[in-house]
Amino acid sequence: MGPEDTLPHIPRLRRYARLLTGDASRADDLVQDTLERACHKWALWKPRADGTGLRAWLLSLMHNLHLNQVRDQVHERQSVELDEGNEPRHDPFSHTTERLDLEQALAALNPVLRETVLLVCVEELSYAEAAQVLGVPVGTVMSRLSRGREQLRRLTSGEAPLTSAPRLKIVN
Repeated sequence: MGPEDTLPHIPRLRRYARLLTGDASRADDLVQDTLERACHKWALWKPRADGTGLRAWLLSLMHNLHLNQVRDQVHERQSVELDEGNEPRHDPFSHTTERLDLEQALAALNPVLRETVLLVCVEELSYAEAAQVLGVPVGTVMSRLSRGREQLRRLTSGEAPLTSAPRLKIVN
């Protein structure tokens, strides 16, 4: 087996990258970066006994690259805002328009929930494979998937999404 075995996985990688980034150009860059990283790190990939696991490994690489890119963008944005003397701004009501389109609803999800929903529902990974890609326990994947599906249901039905945990009433 060699890096050429990644070729059949490119369509799935592109689909996942497009849903992660929301932009075709950035998605293509992410796929290219992922395949480049896979070629450089090929010696680290260990196939399972049944010969599978390459797709999960590639998705793990893509997930980690995407997290690094998002982290770098946040740091760059914060340093630019601080350099210009402006205080960082946060407007929690900037995206309150109704979202009936699934792609817009996915974009509105918390990135952690969106990644989990995409891996399990779109890429059809098992809970164990998704847990491996995300680097979290299987129970965390199940919890995130449940919360993500509920938020998607609310977003696509026009209901207000749950933005925080329900507040507990203090009884004296």
